[in-house]
Amino acid sequence: MAVATETFADWLTQAQIPEGRLTPEQRGLLQAAFRFRQQQGTAYYAMRVLGHFLLHCQSGLKVAQVARLLGISRPTASRQQALSAKQAIQQAHHRLDGRPYGKLLPRYAGPIAEFLFRHPEASRADLIDFVDQTFGVRVSRIALYKFLKKFGLDEATRQAAAAPPTPSATAATGRTDAVPPPLPPPRSEGPVPFVSQGQPVPTPAPPFSSHARSTRAPFC
Repeated sequence: MAVATETFADWLTQAQIPEGRLTPEQRGLLQAAFRFRQQQGTAYYAMRVLGHFLLHCQSGLKVAQVARLLGISRPTASRQQALSAKQAIQQAHHRLDGRPYGKLLPRYAGPIAEFLFRHPEASRADLIDFVDQTFGVRVSRIALYKFLKKFGLDEATRQAAAAPPTPSATAATGRTDAVPPPLPPPRSEGPVPFVSQGQPVPTPAPPFSSHARSTRAPFC
C-alpha cells in the first residue's frame, strides 16, 4: 500500500503525474483525494474506498496513474475497476473475514443446477454473476469448479449423463431395445396322407394296450 507523503506535490511526484499537466478539475479532485488520504490514512479499507471512487468518477486519469496514486499494481487496479460498489464492499468484507472470496454453501446446489439446466451454454463468468446476484456472494473460479464437481454439476459429468448409452453399458445393465426374433412355425405331428377325391379317409388304428391283449380268446 502507498506510503503517506507530507505534501500534495510529493504524492503526485511518486505517482509520476506532472502537476502542470493536470486540468483545473483534475487538480481539485486530487487535492480532495489527498486530504481524504491524509485524514483516513493508508489502511486497506480507506484506500479501497478512495480507489473505487477515483476509478469510477471519470476524472480522465489513466488506470496506471490511479494505481500509482493508490500504491497498487496496474492489474489490481484493472480488476477493481471492473467491480461494482457492492462487489467492492463484499470483497473488503471477505478480506476482513480472512478470505478474499465468499463461500459456496450446499443449499446453493439446487438453484445452480436449475440455472445450468435453463442456460446450458452459460460460461463460468455467467455462473459466477448468477451466484453473486442470487446469494450476494462473489466466489472464485477454483472454488466454483470444486463445488460443481462435488455435486456432479461440472460440464464433463453433465455431458456424460446426457450421452446415449454405449453397447458395453447396455450389456452391463442387461437392457436392450432390439426386436425379438419371430417365433418358428408350429411343427406337425406327422405327414398328412394324400387322399384322392371320392375315396374314404382311412381311420388310424387303435392304440395297442395290454387290456385288449388279456381279453383275447385263449389259443386252443
